[in-house]
Amino acid sequence: MNKNFRMVTMAYLIFLSAVLGAMLYAGIVVTAVTFHTDAWLGADLLTRFQEGQIMTENFLRLSYVVNVMIVVVVLYEGYKFKKFERDTVTKVATFFVLATALLFSQYYIPDIIAMQAQGEEVTKSVAFVNTHKGSEINSKLFAVALLVLIIQNMRKACK
Repeated sequence: MNKNFRMVTMAYLIFLSAVLGAMLYAGIVVTAVTFHTDAWLGADLLTRFQEGQIMTENFLRLSYVVNVMIVVVVLYEGYKFKKFERDTVTKVATFFVLATALLFSQYYIPDIIAMQAQGEEVTKSVAFVNTHKGSEINSKLFAVALLVLIIQNMRKACK
C-alpha cells in the first residue's frame, strides 16, 4: 500500500470510528439524559413527548453524518472491491453498514418525525412503539457491523 493511500485509509478508519462513537454516545448517554430531565432539572418541565422531540432532533442531525459516511464507505470499499482487495467478511459488513445506515437515515428518522408531527397521541400507538423498537434494533446492528468493518480494515492496514 503506498503512503498516500495509507493516509486515506487512516482517515477513513478515524472517520468510521468517530461515526461509531457518535452513534453510541447518542444512543447511550444523550438518550439517558434527555429522557430523565426531571432528575437533572429537579422538576417535571418537559413531557415525555417533548423529550422525544429533542431526541429526534439529535438523531436527525446524526443522520446527516451517517449520510456522509454512506458516501465515504461506498467510495472507499468500492475502490478496494474493484482492486480485488476485499474478503467475504468485509463485503458482508459493508453491506450491513450500508443497509442499516440507509434504514436509519432514510426510513426510521423520517417515519418517526412524521408520526411526531401528528401529535402526542400517535406516539403512544402500537405503530410508533414498533417503529421505535425497530430503529433501536437497527442502530445496534449498525454499530456491530460498523465495528466489524473497522476491525477488518484495521487488520488489513496494519499488515
